[in-house]
Amino acid sequence: MAVGKGDLGVLHPVPGITMAAVSAGIKKPGRLDCVVFSLGDSASVAGSFTRNAFCAAPVTLCRQHLAITSPHYFVINTGNANAGTGNAGMENARRVCHEVAELKSLPINSILPFSTGVIGEQLPVEKITDVLPEALAQLQEDNWTDCAKGIMTTDTRPKAASVQIEINGKTVTITGIAKGAGMIKPNMATMLAFIFTDAKIESQQLQAMLDIAVNKSFNRITVDSDTSTNDSCMLVASGASEVQIDENNAEFMAALNTVFVGLAHGLVRDAEGATKFVTISVEDGANQEECLQLAYTVAESPLVKTALFASDPNWGRILAATGRAGIEALDIGKVAIYLDDVCIVQDGAVASSYTEAAGQEVMEQEEITIRITLGRGSYSETVWTSDLSHEYVKINAEYRT
Repeated sequence: MAVGKGDLGVLHPVPGITMAAVSAGIKKPGRLDCVVFSLGDSASVAGSFTRNAFCAAPVTLCRQHLAITSPHYFVINTGNANAGTGNAGMENARRVCHEVAELKSLPINSILPFSTGVIGEQLPVEKITDVLPEALAQLQEDNWTDCAKGIMTTDTRPKAASVQIEINGKTVTITGIAKGAGMIKPNMATMLAFIFTDAKIESQQLQAMLDIAVNKSFNRITVDSDTSTNDSCMLVASGASEVQIDENNAEFMAALNTVFVGLAHGLVRDAEGATKFVTISVEDGANQEECLQLAYTVAESPLVKTALFASDPNWGRILAATGRAGIEALDIGKVAIYLDDVCIVQDGAVASSYTEAAGQEVMEQEEITIRITLGRGSYSETVWTSDLSHEYVKINAEYRT
């Protein structure tokens, strides 16, 4: 179950980056569940990771390795999160890195591991290390779809996005993949996302670009208000195009944002059990913080989300969520609430022009915008979310069975 068609479109190869997806049989025989990216010798790499205190072993190891040297390879597995696994989990993550390092005659610190799946189970290391030679032998420039499939867990379809732009007469490419359908309120990045460009970008600049892009994309989505133990978002610049970029290049930043937002929207559209893609827009706020506070209060309200699933124009739930969001000295007489262009609340009560039929028509759509204007400033923020369905409960009730 997902919203929209989910067409990936054209996924452009990124010069300097190669990839492979193979089956290690971690949970199901024959399923693509192990992905390797080769970054080349001169790539710059930036990362953003979960703020969950119980972060997974691979997250800890990634942070350590990034502080030492520039990475050459990413190794990603699905089916097992390697989180809540203690010292044994750290050793298992190191063993995966060691295997690639041995095969490619590289220092172990130049390998970054990523895992996603069930928390609290030890990583089946041998299954992964057994297929790494196969994966390394299959590396190619253009295997985005298989790699996007190879990092999926409860996702029903792969997520990828790609753009090309002309800078100084040369083509610059940005292509990325992501996974995530539940346990989504990233609070940093997303479950897993890997974005690549052939631009030439210095590491410190690349990290600044990643922070900006993450903040307006993956940090603006919520499915169920849960932050994963494994969230990781990586941005890699291979430099193969020889086009030098910094964070002041508006054209490149706009293209980068297009890819990041496209991937973030893809996660919400394929949220567990989702039947609606919902934009929550808060306008005319006194500051950014209160706009986000209100947007997330509405987006994460179980009553609002179940009304969305039922296509029920129960506007009182949105009004109540707005009132309890904790905005200081909120003047309800200045607040207006809209379903798309249908005004449902104005002057502190139901709008005089509102009809149930008009509200019903909007709520039956797959894509809905809830817009709230506060009349107290010039700030605005947007958050994207999904509805809460029977299927979401079923998926998570049966996740380990």
